[in-house]
Amino acid sequence: MLRPTPLVFITGASSGIGLALALRYHQAGFHLALVARRSEVIQTWATELGLAPDSYSVYSADVADTDSIVAAAQSCIAQQGLPDVVIANAGISIGIDSAHREDMDAMAQVFATNNIGLAASFHPFIQAMRVRGGGQLVGIASVAGIRGLPGHAAYCASKAAVISYCEALRGELRGTGVQVITIAPGYVDTPLTRKNRYPMPFLMPAAAFADQAYKAIATGTSYRVIPWQMGVVSRIMPLIPNALWDRILARQPRKHRGA
Repeated sequence: MLRPTPLVFITGASSGIGLALALRYHQAGFHLALVARRSEVIQTWATELGLAPDSYSVYSADVADTDSIVAAAQSCIAQQGLPDVVIANAGISIGIDSAHREDMDAMAQVFATNNIGLAASFHPFIQAMRVRGGGQLVGIASVAGIRGLPGHAAYCASKAAVISYCEALRGELRGTGVQVITIAPGYVDTPLTRKNRYPMPFLMPAAAFADQAYKAIATGTSYRVIPWQMGVVSRIMPLIPNALWDRILARQPRKHRGA
């Protein structure tokens, strides 16, 4: 009996890491359920790539709107079936300065997308995956979630929350057959990082990141920092005393507000 073609559900799929992951999973033979606010961008990409119409579906949704992403997930289940892999990739980064009132609204926007949006992306699939006894829920975190960076408070805090949330969810789903996987990218060349005005060590192309992430997810790794060089750095960062960390950051430009 032939196994059905596996299905991956990816949020934030219209550019950067999301689009690179979509291509990598397509190359691996998966059907695609692709979600973004700019759904027309995904549709153009799929058409230009020549994807078979029955191998993918595009869903327009804003993960910061819980009803919107839940509706997209429910449509995916109704039209394509229950995914094997769900990748909550959608995320934003906005530089803030907490001395400014308007930056509190920017911080709320970051949390709504990066944290509530991630949980809402997983929510519609959890019980069905429990019943099936299998599936993978993948949260895209960041090395920026390990220690705070000046001007990057909203993003760093949100990604620290992604790491903790996925760890908690992994414990909750232990023994159900549903895997929760955290992927923490270092610096990946995307439209998001191109706005940065500071050095980005070990910067890697989005396609290279997607290939490594695909392999880590396929092996069921619970937590992986990509690339490996940044993985080494991520293990050292928590060990650096605060006084030394502060001196290191004093020599680095901060992320600009609104950037």
